[in-house]
Amino acid sequence: MKKDIFTLVGGFLSAMLLFLGSIDVSFDWFTQTSIDAFVILLAAAVALVLNLYAIWRNTFVSKDAQLQKKALQAQGLIKK
Repeated sequence: MKKDIFTLVGGFLSAMLLFLGSIDVSFDWFTQTSIDAFVILLAAAVALVLNLYAIWRNTFVSKDAQLQKKALQAQGLIKK
């Protein structure tokens, strides 16, 4: 599903590039290469945010994670 969303974003930006070109509006930095790079950057940013959320949730919010941390501290396997 994520790949489909990024494909749609890239398609929209490509369509915008063609539209702007048809009305003689051009930006030197707005090219198909910059659109592709932006879509890759967007995909990486979304993956980063999702992974950071998962780490935060599993470390600080999850009761299982808190119990596991306390058990490991009691066994001396991790520091307080």
